[in-house]
Amino acid sequence: MDQGQAIHIPSEWAEHERIIVFDGVCRWCVKWVGFVIRHDPLGRFKFAPLQSDPAQRLLVTLGLPTQDFETFLLVQQGRLYTKSTAALLVAKQLSGLVSLLHLCILIPRPLRDALYDYLARHRYRWMGKSDICPLPPPSSHSRFLS
Repeated sequence: MDQGQAIHIPSEWAEHERIIVFDGVCRWCVKWVGFVIRHDPLGRFKFAPLQSDPAQRLLVTLGLPTQDFETFLLVQQGRLYTKSTAALLVAKQLSGLVSLLHLCILIPRPLRDALYDYLARHRYRWMGKSDICPLPPPSSHSRFLS
């Protein structure tokens, strides 16, 4: 899949400019979402766990696996980004020094994605896995697609 490929977004997603689709049972991924929420004071990003019905429909539409998730997705302005490119584009749009992580985009994508793949393969071992996707705090409910 090409990074930044234009995609047809189902109508339920089209009203949102930036959506992060993440593994909702991965504790590392859930912590990443919490980090993004804290560093996105303007609330630009919306979120959907990969296990949710809207995300599953999106995966089917895109022809992506609906189980065994190895990446999170960033759907931004009608384009789809995955792996390190998605993470770095998110970081670029956050407040504070974390936005400087975007400079890693200068590293060739195969190297960045190799590191991303290594972290993705070991994330459950290092951070654990929940049986269910935890509910977001009430103050963030409006930022999650359901």
